[in-house]
Amino acid sequence: MMFDYGALPDDDLYLLLQKDDSMAYTVIYHRYFEALYIHAANKLRDKDDAKDLVQEVFVGLWNNRKGINITSNFKSYLYTSIRNKVLDRISHQQVASRYADSLQNFIISNQCVTDHLVRERQLIKIIDDQVAQLPDKMRAIFEMSRKESLSHKEIAEKLNISELTVKKQVANAVRILRGKLSVNFFLIF
Repeated sequence: MMFDYGALPDDDLYLLLQKDDSMAYTVIYHRYFEALYIHAANKLRDKDDAKDLVQEVFVGLWNNRKGINITSNFKSYLYTSIRNKVLDRISHQQVASRYADSLQNFIISNQCVTDHLVRERQLIKIIDDQVAQLPDKMRAIFEMSRKESLSHKEIAEKLNISELTVKKQVANAVRILRGKLSVNFFLIF
C-alpha cells in the first residue's frame, strides 16, 4: 500500500519511525531540519555548531527511535531536544571560556607552579599530536596561520591558492581540533 508520507501528520510519522520506517524519518528530517537549524543558529550565533547540534538531534532520534516515549506532541519534542543541546553547548562554552580566562590570568600573573607547567607541557604535546594528524595541506595552512601568525592573504599568496581556501582550511582545522581536544581538556584538567 503506497501513501503520501509528506501528507501524514507528525504523530503518524513518529509511529512509522518507531517501526523502522526510514522514509518516515526522511520526511521528519526534511520537515524540521531548517526550523531547528535556524532556532539553534539564533541562539548560538554559530552556523556550524547549530548544524552539528541539529544533526545530533536527528541521529539521536533515529538511534533511539524505539525507546523514545513522547508525551507531548512530536514538534515540541524536537524543539525541546534542540533547546537542551543548545543549552549544553552554551554551558560547555562558558566553562571553556572561564577556564581559558583563568589560564590567561595565571600566565599573566607569572605564578608558574610545577604542576601547571607539567599540565601545560601535556596540553602542548596533545595539541601538537592532534595538529600532526590533520591532512597535510590543512596542517600546513593551520601552522602558518597559528604558529607563524600569517594572515589568510599572506598564506594564500605563499601557497598560490585563494584566500577562501585558506579560510575554509583554517576553519575546518579548528573545528576538527575543537572536537578532538575537548575530551583531552576534560581529562587533563
